[in-house]
Amino acid sequence: MAIDVQHENNPRDFSRGMLEHLLEIEAQASALVNDAEAEAERRIHENEERNRIAYEQRFKEEIQNREEALLKAKELIREKYQKELNDYKSEIEAVNVDENRFSVLLNEFLLRKNPQG
Repeated sequence: MAIDVQHENNPRDFSRGMLEHLLEIEAQASALVNDAEAEAERRIHENEERNRIAYEQRFKEEIQNREEALLKAKELIREKYQKELNDYKSEIEAVNVDENRFSVLLNEFLLRKNPQG
């Protein structure tokens, strides 16, 4: 709004015109501040959403990586256990058992008199 030059002779009208002009400027400034606040809120919300999605993605990837590592570790343990068990079975099967000698020793042991009685 332009200041009315006709009111220059009347200070009261001039002051009123200046006040009205200043109020218009204040209203425009207030509208700009409100728009800026709304834009800032929108951007904050967008960033929060983007960060939440990125976090969830990284979290899922980390869980998947740890699950894969766990499965690999379990498989290695299973393979090691099976190998050790097979080695043990092979050792036992390789032992030459003299059943007659075992029976004799067992009988001697069982039939031996109790040293205290």
